[in-house]
Amino acid sequence: MARRELDAAHITDPGLRADYTLCRRLNARHGKTYFLATRLLPLERRARVHALYGFARWADDIVDDLDRHRTPTERDRLLRVLESDLAHGLRTGEGTEPVVRAVADTAARHGIEHSLFADFLVSMRSDLHVTDYPTYADLRAYMHGSAAVIGLQMLPVLGTVVPREEAAPHAAGLGVAFQLTNFLRDVGEDLDRGRVYLPADLLAAHGVDRPLLEWSRRTGRRDPRIRAALVAAEALTREVYRAAEPGIAMLDPRVRPCIRTAFTLYGGILDAIAEQDYTVVHRRAVVSRARRAATAAAGVVGVVRARGTHPAPRTDDAAPRTKGPVQ
Repeated sequence: MARRELDAAHITDPGLRADYTLCRRLNARHGKTYFLATRLLPLERRARVHALYGFARWADDIVDDLDRHRTPTERDRLLRVLESDLAHGLRTGEGTEPVVRAVADTAARHGIEHSLFADFLVSMRSDLHVTDYPTYADLRAYMHGSAAVIGLQMLPVLGTVVPREEAAPHAAGLGVAFQLTNFLRDVGEDLDRGRVYLPADLLAAHGVDRPLLEWSRRTGRRDPRIRAALVAAEALTREVYRAAEPGIAMLDPRVRPCIRTAFTLYGGILDAIAEQDYTVVHRRAVVSRARRAATAAAGVVGVVRARGTHPAPRTDDAAPRTKGPVQ
């Protein structure tokens, strides 16, 4: 399947094909929910999406999932090396890391703004020293770089049937909704890393603070105040989903089944959190395989229905560069 995706995207250089293949593997291994949805994209779009998410995953791994013995200073140095490699790659199409070469090729092909990548890396670096967020506004500022820009990077690849600036707020909002969902799902794991992403003002409104969350995580005991705060965070997240949802209809009809499926799968995580009575401080909420399969099947039906639809999407597929590996 990876070979067909690369062929459909007209990626012919052997080295570049290997770079994109690595990105695909990263997404398959680490982003199971979204990877399932990307299988519903038209073949020619998939490799580009994998490049965007592969780069994001690589940077996130530097912050969180590499050797746990690395210090924040060492991680910051690795991020700066990646940032320099990316800046060079965006200028020339060349890079040291495979994920950089793939994402630089995608950015050039689709005219993706370079500032979106810079904003992303700013938020990644903040994870090395920021461990909580006093207000929801503070969290949204962080999520501009960590989530909203991912949606904005995706727009030129997916294509729209309206001017891109009209769809942009919805794309950014969907990225934020997905990340808020992850924050809720991963409350316990983030506590283990010393981080609390739920804003302190939301927690305080229900009598919750970091020490109470840490006590609950450490002892395995529940507290009704924590449950109330998590219910409020879920409601806030669903509001973000509702605001973002109209943007799906602004996309190329052929990519809508993918994004609708991702929308439903991530929403299903919220459903699972509620069904498990908001015990995310102690265990991660998981969507059942049966529910995931049913959602994917509905997405396949949407793909079939979209076949034969020939929109005039605004993909902004830029002309190949005179220098660099675009094929």
